[in-house]
Amino acid sequence: MTRVVHPIEQESYRRLRARLDTSHFPPLTRAVVERVVHSAADLEYANDLVMDEDELATAHAALHAGAPVVVDVEMVGAGITRRETVCRLRDAESGPGLTRSAHAIRLAYQQVGPGALWVIGNAPTALEELLTLDAAPALVIGLPVGFVGAVESKAALRESGLPAVSNVSEKGGSAVAAAALNALLYHPVSHSEEQS
Repeated sequence: MTRVVHPIEQESYRRLRARLDTSHFPPLTRAVVERVVHSAADLEYANDLVMDEDELATAHAALHAGAPVVVDVEMVGAGITRRETVCRLRDAESGPGLTRSAHAIRLAYQQVGPGALWVIGNAPTALEELLTLDAAPALVIGLPVGFVGAVESKAALRESGLPAVSNVSEKGGSAVAAAALNALLYHPVSHSEEQS
């Protein structure tokens, strides 16, 4: 399926590139940086995001091969276009030492198992819980927002060695997390990926 890009989006990207040189980034990193910057109208993300091109390439292949996409909140899922997502927040319950968001991650893992792409844009406790599981993710987009736990959970993600997209600051949120996943969805599939 070919994606038709609206003229407003084309003009937005033209203006973004006039203000921010992204030409030095490798292709998938550039796609993620530009889509995140575009979603937030925040050029600072270009220096705040942390990711690895080889990990993105592996995740891109998994995504286009049909790997499940799990989100921490429905707002992230609503922002992801052209793909069904799994969100178990409605089924989750909080308990002693366990937030509802963390319980939702446990439920989602029970449903999808290893190899999924996890997109967390809201709850640091969801990201923290994911790091306790043996989820063997294809990718973790860990961009929770907030002044409590967000920076620490993203640092823990980077230290975990899991394939990830994160950022260093408190910034994040549903829109930017969905944008990072959409960047991989929208990026063309190479011939080598089609053959594997």
